[in-house]
Amino acid sequence: MNFDLSEEHELLRSTVRDFAEKRIAPVAEELDREHRFPYDIVAELAELGLMGIPIPEEHEGGGGDTLSYAIAVEELTRVDSSVAITVAAHTSLGTMPIFLYGNDEQKREWLPDLASGRRLAAFGLTEPEAGSDAGATRTTAELREGRWVVNGSKIFITNAGTDITACVTLTVRTGDDEVSNIIVPTGTEGYEISAPMRKMGWHASDTRELSFRDCAVPEANLLGERGAGYRQFLEILDGGRISIAAMGLGLAQGAYDLAAAYARERKQFGQPISKFQAIQFKLADMATEIEAGRGLVYKVAWLKDQGRPFGQAAAMAKLYTGELAHRVANQALQIHGGYGYMDEYAISRLYRDQKVLEIGEGTNEVQRLVIARHLGF
Repeated sequence: MNFDLSEEHELLRSTVRDFAEKRIAPVAEELDREHRFPYDIVAELAELGLMGIPIPEEHEGGGGDTLSYAIAVEELTRVDSSVAITVAAHTSLGTMPIFLYGNDEQKREWLPDLASGRRLAAFGLTEPEAGSDAGATRTTAELREGRWVVNGSKIFITNAGTDITACVTLTVRTGDDEVSNIIVPTGTEGYEISAPMRKMGWHASDTRELSFRDCAVPEANLLGERGAGYRQFLEILDGGRISIAAMGLGLAQGAYDLAAAYARERKQFGQPISKFQAIQFKLADMATEIEAGRGLVYKVAWLKDQGRPFGQAAAMAKLYTGELAHRVANQALQIHGGYGYMDEYAISRLYRDQKVLEIGEGTNEVQRLVIARHLGF
């Protein structure tokens, strides 16, 4: 077994880390405070080829593997979760369904702009009454005279309302026991997007509620086979959990880095607090758990790249790193003491941002259910 990253992976890490520290870190607090979507940063990420890493180059993607994608998301989250989730939701949830299930015409129409990052895509699954129970989808699409007429609503949808959003891939009920996926372009009549939702964290990320009232799109906008939507979104969620797991890993690493730096600088009783065993033990535990989390995330990325089953590993990685981010951010803030409670310190933002990692992309409770089913229970 060789745990060394390739030169290409190491180069990618250093490139993304350099960009995150020089370009994102100086404005992260301002973006968070102003709840402002980072259009200029997204454009620069697109120029670097980071908005579609796992999409083949023939579709104007990065042509990278899943491990490359996980490393990039990890490094972005280490500095700012809002930027990272913009990339992750666009890639894993918005673009990937079209790449995996779209026909040649749909791929030609949508992928070049999406995989290159010129436009963004959203994934419309969650509803007010259908979150963890995604099979309870109530939004409907009825086929009338060659057009799908959509009625219903979605909630907590990332990237749906930006100025560069091209479309949303919508999970809809097309029959009594039939769920399908349909592409709905932004600006379609009857498709309404709410004002940005106010959140505890991820302040610079775009999150909306979507409403559909007799919203008609061409029959050709059906994504994949009719009735295959349930299987499709389960596959998409398995892949998406890798990127969310990478976010948990990255946030934990970022929180640890902040705590370690602060512990070396902060002096009490005539010496840096890093000299006290109580602080050293916290940092040692944090570093150990982060290393374990990195092993889980990189392994599931490797499994996917090898074409092997990865659903159980994805749920495990997402579950562990979500809770890891919570534990590490909490201890990192504790090391900062009262200063950590002030918004002017970055650890305050990371502390707020971490909580949703235990909720989004399947709650921790759902992850445990998924793992148990894989174990045969």
